[in-house]
Amino acid sequence: MFTDNLQPFLQEAWKSAQFTAPLPIQEQTFNAIYDGRDIVAVSPTGSGKTVAYLIPLLEKIDPTIKQAQVLILASSQELAAQIHQVVRQWTVGSAINSIMLIGGANIKRQIEKLKKKPQIVVGTPGRVLELIKQKKFKVHELNGIVLDEADQLLVPEHRNDLFGIIKATPNERQLLLFSATIDEALAEESQRFMDKPEVIRIDQEEAGTPHVSYEYLRCEERKKIDVLRSLARHSEEQMLVFFDNIGDLNVTAEKLTYMGISVEPLHGEVGKQQRERAIRLFSKGEVQLLLATDVAARGLDVKGLSSVIQMDVPREADSYLHRAGRTGRVGSTGGMVLSLVTDAELKKLDQLTETLAIDVQERVLQKGKLVDK
Repeated sequence: MFTDNLQPFLQEAWKSAQFTAPLPIQEQTFNAIYDGRDIVAVSPTGSGKTVAYLIPLLEKIDPTIKQAQVLILASSQELAAQIHQVVRQWTVGSAINSIMLIGGANIKRQIEKLKKKPQIVVGTPGRVLELIKQKKFKVHELNGIVLDEADQLLVPEHRNDLFGIIKATPNERQLLLFSATIDEALAEESQRFMDKPEVIRIDQEEAGTPHVSYEYLRCEERKKIDVLRSLARHSEEQMLVFFDNIGDLNVTAEKLTYMGISVEPLHGEVGKQQRERAIRLFSKGEVQLLLATDVAARGLDVKGLSSVIQMDVPREADSYLHRAGRTGRVGSTGGMVLSLVTDAELKKLDQLTETLAIDVQERVLQKGKLVDK
């Protein structure tokens, strides 16, 4: 097992994380990353991808070199914050330092932190490129770049910033793409910056993630809030509830709060501090419902979360997968993904689940409990 030969601080972090053995994505990518090869790694949500790239990169970092050696890019502030938290957990007891560079945060404070020359930088593309252009973030010593949830970084919103960052780094640096899903065309486009990348794919069965049940409940659009209220009142479980529309989310939050149910909103129009507060309260179990748009579908990892509710059927199959991936993560006992659908939405759900080869079961609500039809 590769973990037997890791540096002491990594072996301690491994014990603290309570892993018993490397997960498939960790086992299959370690040597390639450690040897400096470029890779495209595709593995289901919750299968241990962050630790998979982090361990071999940390093993190679030289803490005596006071320059950024690894850059990890994420598509959202929430995902960047979560990755940085994992980095800090896995560098306890070492001389490796890290910082986070995200939009919405105080740029002058970030520049001051860069002066301490951390070895690892985690950030979002816009802010990272801004600081590179200002010559505040020097990338000439970078050995590796990680694109976490690479498919989201290759979308038009981030693509120019991403390619600008990559072009500013040394040609011989390592490039790692990790994602639960990745479009073949996007993967091909990214490979023009890569050197004969190795493609590693782990399917759901091989990944060993816990069982997730996929279910739906038919109801009229105007009754969805009442159904959600009933589910919340008859359960002590926390629920992550997804919406396509911010307006619908805000209306639901107001109505549920009035009904005495503890909720927090999480979407792009909520300020950075409020978003951090919502995630913190939900993670600590102090809020029963976290109402979110897809901004939270990427990387949000709440220990033991067993219920994901979809108030809207997502527009794309990838969105369904990433929403569902917030439950049934490695180390949990499994989970449930429940879609509240009108008759019209049911056709769309059928198309999505057929594309994803997911078996979805109809349920009905009796006294606040979901039962077989």
